[in-house]
Amino acid sequence: MEITAAAVKELRERSGAGMMECKKALTQNNGDLEAAIDWLRTQGLAKADKKSSRVTAEGRIAYAGNASTAVLVELNCETDFVAKDENFVQFADQVAKAALAAKTADVDVIKNLVLADGSSVETSRQALVAKIGENIQIRRAVLVEGQTIGTYLHGTRIGVVVNLSGGEQEFARGVAMHVAAMTPAYLSMEQVPAEAYEREKQIAIEQAKDSGKPLEIIEKMVAGKIRKTLGDQTLLGQIYSGPNSDGNSTVESLAKQAKATIVSYVRFAVGEGIEKKQEDFAAEVMAQVQASKGV
Repeated sequence: MEITAAAVKELRERSGAGMMECKKALTQNNGDLEAAIDWLRTQGLAKADKKSSRVTAEGRIAYAGNASTAVLVELNCETDFVAKDENFVQFADQVAKAALAAKTADVDVIKNLVLADGSSVETSRQALVAKIGENIQIRRAVLVEGQTIGTYLHGTRIGVVVNLSGGEQEFARGVAMHVAAMTPAYLSMEQVPAEAYEREKQIAIEQAKDSGKPLEIIEKMVAGKIRKTLGDQTLLGQIYSGPNSDGNSTVESLAKQAKATIVSYVRFAVGEGIEKKQEDFAAEVMAQVQASKGV
């Protein structure tokens, strides 16, 4: 029988499951709404989407890769406790491996990939939500392909991929460790946005105004200040802090020694940019007391 959009909509509203899962449930049960709800409950999918509005700022960075390709995927949950849960960890690893096999970093595409057990990533996610009881989301992913790939995971919360032209994988991994620790904002001065450059320029000019030095000297001071400030924010301009660091050499100088060109890098940190809800338990208790008094 034909499954109407209205029937799918009603089932989704009543169950909280995803649209595709609702359509599948209705198809499996000949359009019977109540039977479809029971089927979704049996599959562990009902009410999974009800949790989708909860903030997910915890989680882990999952990695999969080989000599020339690497995938990082950030999967989020609500609490650090669930981030360490064996089921969550296994799911994260499976998602990264599926993304690598498909060579995709598109989250919408990843959700429809099929895992080893035959279920889709999205179906497995919803089942995990129902089982664990927390909102779980695949936030983002990156696919890096290149000649020399270096990766580094700092625990489960920071993941870095560095792409080199030339050089050795050992050096690429060292640079990845540096990126994890130093968090460069840009690869090189050439990649610094014009507005960031102009902002630093104005700050340097204001700082040099009271120096009493001639204009040509002030101009040199400003140029030097900009190079120093922005250079410290670029990967190539930073003092290398990876393995066997001498504490003086820049990443750029060591890359030249290694006969390598750093093409790009990606750094993922769990929850960066997500506004976490701040719990004020004292205020919460006071609000409950006031409510009980009718205030």
